[in-house]
Amino acid sequence: MSKGIYVATIEPNSGKSVIVLGLMRMLLGKTAKVGYFRPIIEDLEVGEMDNHISTVISHFEIDINYKNTFAFTRNEVVDLYNQGKSGQVIDEIIKKYKYLESRFDFVLVEGTDFSHENSSLELDINILISKNLSIPVIIVTQGDKKDVKSIVNGVQLAHDTYKEEVDVISIVTNKVDINQISVLKEQLKKRIKTNADVTVIPKIKNLSSPTIKEIVKTLNGTILFGKDLINNQAENFNVGSMQLRNYLTHLKENALVITPGDRADIILGALQAHISKNYPKLSGIVLTGGLIPEESILKLIEGLSSVIPIVSVKAGTFAATNTVGKIKSKIYPDNSEKIETSIATFEKYVDTDKLSNDLITFKSEIFTPRMFQYNLLQRALSNKKHIVLPEGEDERVLRAAARLIDAQVVELTLIGDENQIKERLIALDITLDTNKINIISPTKSPYFDDYVNTLYELRKHKNVNLGMARDMIADVSYFGTMMIYKGHADGMVSGAVHTTQHTLRPALQFIKTKPDVNIVSSVFFMCLEDRISVFGDCAINPNPNAEQLAEIAISSAATATNFGIEPKVAMLSYSSGASGKGADVEKVREATEIVKRIAPNVKIEGPIQYDAAVDMRIGKSKLPDSEVAGRASVLIFPDLNTGNNTYKAVQRETGALAIGPVLQGLNKPVNDLSRGCTADDIYSTVIITAIQAQDL
Repeated sequence: MSKGIYVATIEPNSGKSVIVLGLMRMLLGKTAKVGYFRPIIEDLEVGEMDNHISTVISHFEIDINYKNTFAFTRNEVVDLYNQGKSGQVIDEIIKKYKYLESRFDFVLVEGTDFSHENSSLELDINILISKNLSIPVIIVTQGDKKDVKSIVNGVQLAHDTYKEEVDVISIVTNKVDINQISVLKEQLKKRIKTNADVTVIPKIKNLSSPTIKEIVKTLNGTILFGKDLINNQAENFNVGSMQLRNYLTHLKENALVITPGDRADIILGALQAHISKNYPKLSGIVLTGGLIPEESILKLIEGLSSVIPIVSVKAGTFAATNTVGKIKSKIYPDNSEKIETSIATFEKYVDTDKLSNDLITFKSEIFTPRMFQYNLLQRALSNKKHIVLPEGEDERVLRAAARLIDAQVVELTLIGDENQIKERLIALDITLDTNKINIISPTKSPYFDDYVNTLYELRKHKNVNLGMARDMIADVSYFGTMMIYKGHADGMVSGAVHTTQHTLRPALQFIKTKPDVNIVSSVFFMCLEDRISVFGDCAINPNPNAEQLAEIAISSAATATNFGIEPKVAMLSYSSGASGKGADVEKVREATEIVKRIAPNVKIEGPIQYDAAVDMRIGKSKLPDSEVAGRASVLIFPDLNTGNNTYKAVQRETGALAIGPVLQGLNKPVNDLSRGCTADDIYSTVIITAIQAQDL
């Protein structure tokens, strides 16, 4: 089940507040604790609250701190994007959402209003947010003053734009002429091929009509009378410029009278008409030109038993009339009538039973790199581990260490000369508080002799003497690995400078493999645009046999599960299903059968080609009955040559972040780096190593 839903639009004045209010009432009928989140709000004056947030949390009495209901103002986002820090925006939004997700049973997320010029940026941001939160989307469009063809084209554009990136659960077209509804529904269902619910809502007049309060705010007016009735809705308006006897014939129900402030005849006539049984009720009077009636007229009005709001504005009659005509009405916290009308409208036109069921059964397969990295960070923070970095003088290691210490995600030991490390930090302008880390030079460590003796005892049967053990422990890889063996650290990350063999040899000699593991293997977490794929083995085993390949697959499936990825294992080859012949494909076929026998709960398909494994259309055409084809999350390559080249090709051609290699099968975590790694790679690998250490 999804724990959130995203309400989005592609245009201004779509009326999505109706959907938000109706959804909130629906959700509160299903679960007790529903949170509300607006990732990006409009820019506000100091001390001012976002109107959407105020309306929702006050009307539904949601127990939530206002500061937790949004992440950024619009200008803050634009500034960060202009600085090339778009990733920072998404990271903070994920963090805020995840906090609410932990507090509430469900979170309703409302997108931006598209009330500014750069709508393409807003569209991209809204799609990116909903995608990274991995929650379904309700798209809200509007059909006000549009013909059926234009509405259908707009809805299809909105659906297709979002559907390429996220899961669309419902499409709502709001503010439609009631005479168009049946035809529009038919056309939408014919044109848009979707399992999403398609809803059409007519234009509700009193929801689109501005209140006197909104008119006062827009015109910067002063209320002279009727302050307690400022939520009256002006369903239409007209100008009082003709003689009273003629003007009275133009009055309509809930009309707003706009007239110069010195037209006492129109003012008094309108007030008398309002209380008369023979004329319609009025919503208010706007006095233009900054003119206020004479004292005697004001005294007369004040003495009336029933007075509608009377507002004085500085604008002239023509300007004031034009401005009122352009006001787009909003829903405010104190306007309970509009709020209840919105909820009633939602409940009348939206199939709430279907929508509720769709939310309950919804499961997203979208898992973005940002969300993956956020989850990794939170897991590492939940139980901090001590990681040793043997290549402590390397610039990339130092930059990664600074980030890790800032995030307070692990305890760190750097192996190297303390003075040289401090000099490097100054020369490279890296801000790293050395009081918060351990810096050890192997031969100067108080544990050096103990480590030497321990290694001697462990390896003397291999003809290692004390002198050899001393030389070996002086090596940073042996020293770091011994720290783990002795329990002085929980894991090690190396390989930025040293070879894979140099990093792994000591681990294989005395950390050794787990009891049920015969082969150490590796995976890369390939962080693609909308998913995380696990690639194995791309770093360790050159040409595994069928038994080894099966063990790599089982280990990789376990690693995927441990890091929150549902394993659907594809055993890759140059053919799919039973079509291929030859020794190489037979090896993959045999390995697949071994996995099915040893680990029957693992979802696996093999042999299968890469395109059939990851592309739903191709997968279904080649292996229509497979539950893995087109959906594979764990891809096992038949040999190192294929795996290493494929991961690098995917990384370079798609820009994917490749985290790894992450080693599998050791008793304690030791992870190797590529010598071409970046500080980001080291940062991510340390966090993964810390998580591996939590499970021991």
